[in-house]
Amino acid sequence: MLALSTAEENYLKCIYHLTQKEEGVISTNEIAAAIKTKPASVSDMLKKLAEKEILMYTKYHGAGLTPLGKKTALQVIRRNRLWEVFLVDKLRFQWDQVHEVAEQLEHVRSPLLIRRLDEYLGFPKFDPHGDPIPDESGELHSSPRTILQDMKEGARGKIVAVNDNSAAFLRYLDKVGAYIGAKVEILDKVEFDGSLEIRLDEGKKVFVSKEVAANIYIQAFEN
Repeated sequence: MLALSTAEENYLKCIYHLTQKEEGVISTNEIAAAIKTKPASVSDMLKKLAEKEILMYTKYHGAGLTPLGKKTALQVIRRNRLWEVFLVDKLRFQWDQVHEVAEQLEHVRSPLLIRRLDEYLGFPKFDPHGDPIPDESGELHSSPRTILQDMKEGARGKIVAVNDNSAAFLRYLDKVGAYIGAKVEILDKVEFDGSLEIRLDEGKKVFVSKEVAANIYIQAFEN
């Protein structure tokens, strides 16, 4: 197993997530903004990671993960998401409480422990926020999904994931009754501000803002 520090693993995970939002190399400034540190510090870390052959780095241009870097990042993400499942399913944490704890536990690198954890949890495919859990080989298996904001009036489906994992956003969803697995029907799309009126679980009607709807993923039902 590649020996990396906690900080190095955090950088890899951050760069991986950034590459999922845009193709090509990721700039030093983007990484610095995501990690909340100075670009100079990022440059020093990128050089160090490049020496370990887990990313490609060009000064003044940016960085991208090598195949080894991507595989390593996915193993960190796998550990994080398995621990989130454990915290919610077995220790009764709420889904808005697991982020910081799972970020500490994800750096426990014992392959046997993670293998046993996966087995104990019944080999889950998704974490409590609907994000796919990479398997032991680093493969991701995701299902088709649509952003709630992009669905048409009259469309129906169920909530399968959220894009914003902040505690405030998750608590808001709890307040309105929008949880992973909840059935959703689009009743109206407001032309003025892009907000939506939806029906949850064939009962409660809720208005959600355009910003909220842009952070919820739906698996659409066929009509």
